[in-house]
Amino acid sequence: MIKDSDPAGADSPDKAPAAKGPEVPLVEGEDFYVENGLYVFTAKFLLRRGYCCGSGCRHCPYPKESNNQ
Repeated sequence: MIKDSDPAGADSPDKAPAAKGPEVPLVEGEDFYVENGLYVFTAKFLLRRGYCCGSGCRHCPYPKESNNQ
């Protein structure tokens, strides 16, 4: 459950923390592409991120039961 005071969900116990380390810029065509003005993340990027966000991403590589929908 995401708290109103935490729109990113960082303090939510059911979300994995973001990977710590050096920030790497996203590469268009490798990590994401733009379709109809929207950013679509690739499975490669989502795997590197390390967890399912539960937003129903088109290329989510995680099992459906881990998607919080």
